[in-house]
Amino acid sequence: MLKTGPAKKVSIYVGEDHQYHRQSLYSAILNFLFYHGISGASVVRGIAGFGADHHLHTTRIEVLAADLPIKIEFIESAEKVEEVLPKLRELAGTGLIEIQDTTVVKPAEVEKKKAPRESLPPLKRQGKAKLMRIYIGENDKWREKPLHEALIESMRANDIAGVTVYQGILGYGANRRIRKDSALHLSHDRPMMLSAVDTEEKIRAYLPLLDDMVQQGLVVLSDVDIIKYTHNFSSAEGGRESRP
Repeated sequence: MLKTGPAKKVSIYVGEDHQYHRQSLYSAILNFLFYHGISGASVVRGIAGFGADHHLHTTRIEVLAADLPIKIEFIESAEKVEEVLPKLRELAGTGLIEIQDTTVVKPAEVEKKKAPRESLPPLKRQGKAKLMRIYIGENDKWREKPLHEALIESMRANDIAGVTVYQGILGYGANRRIRKDSALHLSHDRPMMLSAVDTEEKIRAYLPLLDDMVQQGLVVLSDVDIIKYTHNFSSAEGGRESRP
């Protein structure tokens, strides 16, 4: 495990198309580091660069074959770096390896696992509530923002227990115009439905804001029976979320 204090930062530069035993070279290097106990490593992909062959590699669209630069980087103790360096030289091939002195101020920590909860039989809650369904179009806006996103944000701000958005693939509304999802159509206005369940008091209190936001659409309210299974009533109350 990496500790606070002096360490080495190792950077390995290879090409995206470079191979090692029929797999990506950078993937082979990452696997080697992982299975040899290196504390952590990252791979980043460049958008342009050139190497010893002096060939320019870029993501520009006019260049169809791009062997883009890849950098694999990790930080480890000097002893561990010396241990893996011979194999890294072999793996890197024509690539570049750079080693710098560095100082670890705070090493990364492994997240502590929570103790498993005692298995208890599920508890059952029942009650009455309102189901609200809102039917709109995908292209509908509210203050330059997609209406369905604005509705989600407003419901969350008004403490509605939860909302789910469904995207239709075919439908029509009051204007009798067919709305559909098709690869042949570049411009979509697919039907959207938002579904939320909460107490009648909260749903009714939210309706004036809904009237202001939905200029063209359909809102339906239905009485529903809630049946909810949970292992802990108190935790369920702290983060209620409905998935109608």
